Amino acid sequence: MALWDKFFGNWGRAAEQQLDHFGGVNGAVELTKRHPTFSLTKQGAVTGNLRVNLSWRMRTSEFTDRPRGGGLRSPLSKFRPEIVQAQGTAMVNVDLDLACLYELKDGTKGVVQPLGNILGSLNSPPYIQLSGDDRFGSGSGETIYINMDHRDDFKRLLVFVYIYDGTPAFDRTHATVTLYPGNGPRIEISLHERAPEARSCAVVLIENVKGEITLRREMKYVYGFQSELDRLYGWGLQWGRGYKTKV
Repeated sequence: MALWDKFFGNWGRAAEQQLDHFGGVNGAVELTKRHPTFSLTKQGAVTGNLRVNLSWRMRTSEFTDRPRGGGLRSPLSKFRPEIVQAQGTAMVNVDLDLACLYELKDGTKGVVQPLGNILGSLNSPPYIQLSGDDRFGSGSGETIYINMDHRDDFKRLLVFVYIYDGTPAFDRTHATVTLYPGNGPRIEISLHERAPEARSCAVVLIENVKGEITLRREMKYVYGFQSELDRLYGWGLQWGRGYKTKV
């Protein structure tokens, strides 16, 4: 064994593991395939509001998705965040929505989502509230607030993202779900996996297991909407077709 490995090998491996788990920028925790879980309870982050944010921007082309430094980009592209160029000359619009399926300890089940304007409530059941509907990929995105002071009322919460209308284009977006606990670092989950035909994605499952609140990265893409996610996770709700008002 080399002298360097003898004295510093374990430190190097520990640092590598830490960087893989805490892989986000500025001290953020990044949930990955290798490290998919995180305990809010052990972090001491189970009071106040847990803020869950969806933000995205569109890939205007495969060319502009290359690493910075060698490519040219239209200076006007930043003013068209909702439009993405498909293969060839076709253009498509993408409207990503953030939503949450919930199951409370008393058996109450439901959903908080932009579709149908089901925005929830922060200070009464389900203790979950959506900020509103962002249809254009703005800087602030969409945010769900979860009242962790009522954590004992929660059994499980499934945060998911779906494409409301238009061409399925998860593979054409730079989307990130970020969780901001009341204490400790933020937790990031990137929707970077390619699923060009999928319309919905289960992102993170928040569970109350014997009083411990844990997060688990899901990243399960499905080709349908809420009802398909419902069947996948056994929620047992009744679903019907819904529509948004025109803007």
